[in-house]
Amino acid sequence: MANTVLHKADTRGVSNHGWLNSHHTFSFAGYNNPERIHFGALRVLNDDIVEGGMGFGTHPHSNMEIISIPLEGDLEHQDSMGNTTVIKHGDVQVMSAGTGVYHSEYNKNKDHLVKFLQIWMFPNKENVTPRYDQVTLNINDRHNKLQQVLSPNPDDAGVWAHQDAWFSLGKFDKDFSLSYTLHQENNGVYFFVLKGDITVNGQELNERDGYGIWNIDKLDITANSQDAELLLMEVPMEI
Repeated sequence: MANTVLHKADTRGVSNHGWLNSHHTFSFAGYNNPERIHFGALRVLNDDIVEGGMGFGTHPHSNMEIISIPLEGDLEHQDSMGNTTVIKHGDVQVMSAGTGVYHSEYNKNKDHLVKFLQIWMFPNKENVTPRYDQVTLNINDRHNKLQQVLSPNPDDAGVWAHQDAWFSLGKFDKDFSLSYTLHQENNGVYFFVLKGDITVNGQELNERDGYGIWNIDKLDITANSQDAELLLMEVPMEI
């Protein structure tokens, strides 16, 4: 029997700092919900909007896999490994913090918002050498299918992370259906609806809803609205 957890969009934690408006699916900073600490290896899912020219000053991380998925605008990244990059819609960025890294993230433009997902995963290896990677994907390759954007394998499509996790993005026509088979028996899947309405195994989900499901090996997904968009995160449930 599958286990599930439903996080409706309006039940997320909210932090509005003026320059930053962030919605937290899981406990983060000032939002502390003991029932929402993590979903397996998935520790943070922040839905961030950053005002023009503003951003996160230099700060440290260690022993965490940090993934950024821009939804709109241009996000400038700098880190203690010497990387200075800009990521935008269609890009996916990963940083393995490992033994320790400092980085900053800023909205590169003064006249446009940046909207992006900040995701943290517990790694399956601690104290690795810090690393950075990003990839630009063809967003047309996720039309009516799941486009893999992250996996454990450096030779696969997308970026890779130190975790037995697979992330995919999809954009679907209304009434389009597909199935998803999990890669590993002890993994679960956390769905995050970016746009529109989607049904997963009979559970109706709306924009910005989150839905976790585990103890299952295959899932059915149906779009209930045109151009419905979905982020699928398959992660180990035991950490």
